[in-house]
Amino acid sequence: MSRSGPVGIGVIGAGVISGAYLENLTTFPDLKVLFVADLDFDRAKAQAEKFGVPGFGSVEELLAIDEIEIVVNLTIPAVHAEVGHRALAAGKHVWSEKPFALDRESGRALLEDAHERGLRVACAPDTILGAGLQSAQRLLDSGRVGPALSGIALCQGPGPESWHPNPEFLFDVGAGPLFDLGPYYLTAFVQLFGPVARVHAASSTSRTTRTIGSGPKAGIAFAVNVPTQHSALLEFESGQTLMLVISFESEIERTQIEVTARDGALALPDPNQFIGATTVFERATEPEVVEEQGPAYGRGMGVLDLARSIRRGVPERASGELAYHVLDVMVSIAESAQTRDSVSVASTTARPKPLPADWDPQFVTL
Repeated sequence: MSRSGPVGIGVIGAGVISGAYLENLTTFPDLKVLFVADLDFDRAKAQAEKFGVPGFGSVEELLAIDEIEIVVNLTIPAVHAEVGHRALAAGKHVWSEKPFALDRESGRALLEDAHERGLRVACAPDTILGAGLQSAQRLLDSGRVGPALSGIALCQGPGPESWHPNPEFLFDVGAGPLFDLGPYYLTAFVQLFGPVARVHAASSTSRTTRTIGSGPKAGIAFAVNVPTQHSALLEFESGQTLMLVISFESEIERTQIEVTARDGALALPDPNQFIGATTVFERATEPEVVEEQGPAYGRGMGVLDLARSIRRGVPERASGELAYHVLDVMVSIAESAQTRDSVSVASTTARPKPLPADWDPQFVTL
């Protein structure tokens, strides 16, 4: 039976990132956040009370609520796929935090499960829907600087253990700089250039242990179980190339994303942010800063786009197919680094269409 009115939302996982989601989800009139679930009931209660959500408790309680149409899965990466299957089995659509899954097999299984049930699985990062990258995409598509030729993406820093109170999972399987930060940069370039065809990569690990630098566990050492530096060359189906460096090993903190085109170049905003200007470089002219156009919201825009798309029967932009392709690219980078051979990327995906410049989360459309 088709539904109308705001789409019911349930959030699984009341950790740090849930605050950024709930701050926005509870203000979008096309959504109605009904429940927050977490293994730690006190944490779920605190977030529910802070953001005016009427219910909190267990995952089982959340999945039993018929009004909840979309489950927002904010659990740790190791259980993203497992929680996604549980939500699908309960008849819910799923929005998942990144990464989509930890390997190709579990990612494909999740997509197949959703397809067989007539449900949707979509995935972060929804930074690609922010005004910054959306404006950059429209600028590139306008042809002002000509067809895109290549890109550069640099994300370098010393790692999150100095400020994150529980950083261990960020240095474990399913995270590290590639799986934690890579989705922002790779999804942005798939949005700009289309799907990736082949990768060649190298990686390294500078230290086998790191030490927590803040919070109640400060001073505790923990194991590093994944590479902490990745360098990769990506070839896209459409012919462009991308040089990617992503690292938890650099004392020089740097975020840089650029597109070189036939008649100029673009310096794009940080793909881990939702806003930011694009600087246009053209021959014989001074660089021009083009401010972003669009809504200045953060995490949760993808949930809203999913909800509106479900009701209208159209594809969502931050789709599971897009997320699976990015997962495939990341796994291919890891494989290439291990074998020292180039790896062909078997999956493909549609290049997401840009949002209309006047797309507004505060409009009532359902």
